[in-house]
Amino acid sequence: MDLRPRHRQSFSGFTKNEVLKMEQLINDSKEQCMEVQSCKKLAKLFNRSSGRAGKPVVKWTEIQSWYQQNQQQDTFKETSSNEPKNLANATEAVTQNKATGNPNIPEEKDIISRLEFEARSSKDGAWYDVDTLLSYRSLSSGEIEIHVRYVGFGAEEDEWVNAKVSIRVRSIALEHSECHTVKVGDLVVCFQERQHQARYYDAHVLEIQRRWHDIRGCRCLFLIKYTHDNTEEKVRLRRLCCRPEKLVNLP
Repeated sequence: MDLRPRHRQSFSGFTKNEVLKMEQLINDSKEQCMEVQSCKKLAKLFNRSSGRAGKPVVKWTEIQSWYQQNQQQDTFKETSSNEPKNLANATEAVTQNKATGNPNIPEEKDIISRLEFEARSSKDGAWYDVDTLLSYRSLSSGEIEIHVRYVGFGAEEDEWVNAKVSIRVRSIALEHSECHTVKVGDLVVCFQERQHQARYYDAHVLEIQRRWHDIRGCRCLFLIKYTHDNTEEKVRLRRLCCRPEKLVNLP
């Protein structure tokens, strides 16, 4: 299975002005804006703007992925009237699952009303952003499974996942100024890069080397241990995502 890009509407890495610019272009010419040269030209424009100072460089592939995701969302809006009902039922099944002891769902109602999810694939054990909750079913064991579609993938990659252990509120990419919220012992989601694959996996923070920030942002180093293979690695903040309850519980 190829890498499923992680795109968060609230934490995509694009500034408000950049999103407005892309929305304007996609309204003017949806097909042309997704061409490679158009994406490269736009990435160069963004990276030279004053609003990108101190922020990570925008890659043209990230812009193209944003357009592709936008196009998929438009496609889903045109589906049959039965699908919104299935989506509502599936969302309700996940949110109600917190009553059975699932600690992954924050309690605040305003957060529940705009939940975004990630699911753990049974094919590689990695976490991927969920684009659509298609449906749900109750097993004879009493457990609930959710039928999910992943961001950036078609119906051939849809999966049934366990609602209690394999789907949860989407992890949040941290801003450079939020590195102080990461503590030793925290459960995080880390982008593991290998020669032939790159995936997001659960990990625990073992050690933190605090460093001064510069124009590039956070320069701290985090020693993490992946839960799926027990390997350890030192990473920068840009490769870490925190669990949303971590931010909810901050004073």
